[in-house]
Amino acid sequence: MEDVRVLFVCIHNGGRSQMAEAFLNKFGGGKFMAESAGLDAGTLNPIVVDAMLEIGIDISSNKTKDVFDFFKEGKRFNYVITVCDGANAERCPIFPGTIEKLNWSFKDPSALEGSYEVKLKETRIIRDEIKKKIIEWREEIN
Repeated sequence: MEDVRVLFVCIHNGGRSQMAEAFLNKFGGGKFMAESAGLDAGTLNPIVVDAMLEIGIDISSNKTKDVFDFFKEGKRFNYVITVCDGANAERCPIFPGTIEKLNWSFKDPSALEGSYEVKLKETRIIRDEIKKKIIEWREEIN
């Protein structure tokens, strides 16, 4: 069976899309090839890196990528899944050959306020929501 190619997109590719990519590549059972990008490539969120490291997934060396570069390169995906709010999701380009475009809206870790500990606690919740959604979706399409 050919890999199901999935692109996760959020605003800056610094948190939610990075987590989704890592989870699908980890839990995809070898049937998925996930990548991620942002509407505007930003910087990797260090709190997201810490939250993922807590559960044994190291994304610290990941680079942020621009979704429009993927589009210009002619990359093709079976699924394009935005993990930001609906208004920003509408800014994502249409990739030729995409079977389905989905929007899963998750809270933005970069918008969290408070101390490091407060932000980490909230980021853990977002991380766990993304992990749960990835596992459920993987089961749905298998």
